[in-house]
Amino acid sequence: MEQRSGASKAEFVHSVFESIARDYDRMNAIISMGRHRSWRKYTMKQMNVQPGQTAIDVCCGTCDWTIDLGKSVGPYGEVVGLDFSQNMLDIGAVKVERAEQTDRTKLIHGDAMAIPFEDNTFDYATIGFALRNVPDYRHVLSEMRRVVKPGGKVVSLEVSKPLWKPYRKLFYFYFFNILPLFGKILVDKYEQYSWLPASLVDFPDSRQLARIFEETGLHDVETHLFTGGVAALHIGTK
Repeated sequence: MEQRSGASKAEFVHSVFESIARDYDRMNAIISMGRHRSWRKYTMKQMNVQPGQTAIDVCCGTCDWTIDLGKSVGPYGEVVGLDFSQNMLDIGAVKVERAEQTDRTKLIHGDAMAIPFEDNTFDYATIGFALRNVPDYRHVLSEMRRVVKPGGKVVSLEVSKPLWKPYRKLFYFYFFNILPLFGKILVDKYEQYSWLPASLVDFPDSRQLARIFEETGLHDVETHLFTGGVAALHIGTK
């Protein structure tokens, strides 16, 4: 698939997520074989979010992580979910209401490249399975760092490239060949689910991303790999 960059990438990715919003949660469970929930649970444990704290979930999608953050901050905390896909936010809003978290959760239609908050606003800034899809992941990480307070955390949970090459080849076979077929058969979205693996090609592996966290000005960067490295958690402190 043709590689895209800049504005054309942003426009294409926007069209992808607008079109797959209705099936996004179901397909996530199929793609990860249900493991994405345990990865997020582990991530929340590592973050150790406390009642009364604040967080922004960048590229929040249908708000699963946003809701987890809302549970942790409690009624006296505050969570913002930010996404550029209104269709995803519409689904997320229903889930937030169902979780009875409208008192602490605000959903905003906005751009991760220009987060609409002042410096030093949040205790945490998270991004789940979206960093590889933004036009400039270095810039987005810088924006996330900007809006967290000194001592705050920038957290990325993302698909990654297994470091052991034989396993990487096996993962690539699944990701590039089987996954798009699932998209075609289950939701009639072949091109969209071909893009998702293609977006990993030029994205840094877990070691490279840890260095980029540091280059962004974050320190004490932690890396945790899941399921042999098909997903990676990175946590950096401002």
